[in-house]
Amino acid sequence: MWIAAGSLAAWLWLLLGQGFFWRTDVTLPRTGPDGSGPPEPDGFGPPEPAVWPSVAVVVPARDESAVLPASLPSLLAQDYPGPAEIFLIDDGSSDGTGKLARELADEHGGLPLTVGSPGEPGPGWTGKLWAVRHGMALATTRIAADRGDADGADRKDADGRDADRKDGGGVDYLLLTDADIAHEPDSLRELVRAAEANGLDLVSQMARLRVVTYWERLIVPAFVYFFAQLYPFRWVNRPRGRTAAAAGGCVLLRREAAERAGVPEAIRRAVIDDVALARAVKRSGGRIWLGLADRVDSVRPYPRLGELWRMVSRSAYTQLRHNPLLLLLTVAGLAVVYLVPPAAVVAGVLTGRPAPLTLGAAAWALMAGSYIPMLRYYRQTLWLAPLLPLTALLYLLMTVDSAVRHHLGQGAAWKGRTYARPSAAP
Repeated sequence: MWIAAGSLAAWLWLLLGQGFFWRTDVTLPRTGPDGSGPPEPDGFGPPEPAVWPSVAVVVPARDESAVLPASLPSLLAQDYPGPAEIFLIDDGSSDGTGKLARELADEHGGLPLTVGSPGEPGPGWTGKLWAVRHGMALATTRIAADRGDADGADRKDADGRDADRKDGGGVDYLLLTDADIAHEPDSLRELVRAAEANGLDLVSQMARLRVVTYWERLIVPAFVYFFAQLYPFRWVNRPRGRTAAAAGGCVLLRREAAERAGVPEAIRRAVIDDVALARAVKRSGGRIWLGLADRVDSVRPYPRLGELWRMVSRSAYTQLRHNPLLLLLTVAGLAVVYLVPPAAVVAGVLTGRPAPLTLGAAAWALMAGSYIPMLRYYRQTLWLAPLLPLTALLYLLMTVDSAVRHHLGQGAAWKGRTYARPSAAP
């Protein structure tokens, strides 16, 4: 009975004291940097910049030929008023990713595309961040050269005043986006407009993941739910708050902020690179924002449980800093918060004791109710809400499996590469 009471108390605290993580109304900033306000009366959000800054879209890609046809054309078709170019960095693909990207660019036209290859990662670098580093270097030199004097000294703003770049040239923003992410045509425009209007150095949207199969419906919405519980968006978006996080599939980063934070070099060993990036930017004095996306979607399918299992388990133990004590506390916490309520209900029914039945049912009801907004965001049936304990059990097992794989030397494995914990990296 006391464990059931503790579970109920935990849920009361989570609902009221954990940054209202369960709410899904934190979307791209409209009236302020917390993103919680309604749209502007005219429905168009923040005002447009007088001069649209230059943007380099950096897409690290390794063996992504299966998803590129559904994602890359959406980037090529971006309706962006300022200078923009796409840099797809082929990270040692064996499936013709780079060749396919060029073919898609020839077929669809749109924004200019450069395909680069960084070679094997340098010592201590993850493959993705090595590719991002190469893309950022290409972008900085290419856009600066393309703009030249004609796009620098003679640029004027809406009032006819000189509108030279404060840094004398180069790219102003970097859009770091994954190869499986599809963007609506106005995605880049709205990201830049939000950053400029709100003085943000990093704007990140958590792409809406694919939810089609049974396993995707059961596991994917909970993935975002648990992420928001761990990193409440409202806490992330507080300028003076300590919580920092980003969603790696869609990150708009001001170049000056990247240089000030020393990224990507400062985070080169990070497996969970999006959170590490946000922390580096915020720690260096930058303002960051994270929220849910309405017009940015992942097209990567995870039709079977095994694929979803690998997606979660490859970095779960890294999230716990490879610490056995943190693993033990996490497993115990998941059990008390998510597994005790249904267990108390069953125990109350079987023993005829009303106390555990009532306490367990109340905690289970709060849990299910907190999950409903995320299910609505994903346009899923609300009957999945009472199944959250089952989903949590699967995540618990994935986390334990992640730790077991680490101690077996398999570590964080992804597309043929295995990353050791940072202290063990060369």
